[in-house]
Amino acid sequence: MPDTPHKALATATLRVLRPFVRILLRHGISYATFAELAKWIFVDVATEEFAMPGRKQSVSRVAVITGLTRKEVTRVQQLPRPDDSEETEQYNRAARVIGGWLRDPDFRSGDEPAELPFEDSPISFSELVRRHSGDVPARAILDELVRVGAVERKDDGPIRLVTRAYVPHSSEVNKLTIVGQDAAALLATMDHNLDPNRGSPRFQRTVAYDNLPDEALAPLRELSSEQAQALLERLNAWLAEQDRDSNPTVNGTGRNRAGLGIFYFEAPVRDEESKP
Repeated sequence: MPDTPHKALATATLRVLRPFVRILLRHGISYATFAELAKWIFVDVATEEFAMPGRKQSVSRVAVITGLTRKEVTRVQQLPRPDDSEETEQYNRAARVIGGWLRDPDFRSGDEPAELPFEDSPISFSELVRRHSGDVPARAILDELVRVGAVERKDDGPIRLVTRAYVPHSSEVNKLTIVGQDAAALLATMDHNLDPNRGSPRFQRTVAYDNLPDEALAPLRELSSEQAQALLERLNAWLAEQDRDSNPTVNGTGRNRAGLGIFYFEAPVRDEESKP
């Protein structure tokens, strides 16, 4: 086990980067591209979050913090942000529509989501989108949900929900958008819990055993999926009542993003032990 914070952080960095680098290489992202992205985020975080209290952050201080030259810091600060939030917004809107379909009693039939006509009815897919996803074309949301296999529709008949979560099956862009959102949320929680000045720790727990037979994995996946989905649906119903987009009658101050993420993992022990 590492005996200093720097060694522990170096080991943690290698463990975090290994699966991420697999993703990068599999999608043709070179080290040079990764290094340029890393340089941009180092400069951005140092500029926005590490200024001296009451003072504007200087190029010289950013250079000292990041180890880059002042010339390089200035160059990077002049670059446009190297990403696009369009896919993230698409993911959020599609997820909200499915969440509303699952919990809103107007769009349910007994204990299940109702089959919905596209429009021409007070209770329709178009009304579902208007109520739970705001000012976005219902046709665009429907096309996305059909494309990823979340809904079914034969000809121009009623629309049926066939999954209980928005999980893209065919779009690499959407899948990679989820990677960024979920991994960032998990690491932000860890960052919060490592900082003694952040107040109360956030919930961060893992349950794992390291001597499981192969035969235990399939039932564990099934049990984990069932229990996790049930919990997320309960939390979804509660959060919707507190969210101003879903419930415009909510009062209060500030604007915050909060939730709970659940993920399943498995790996042969020999692989985990041999490499950081």
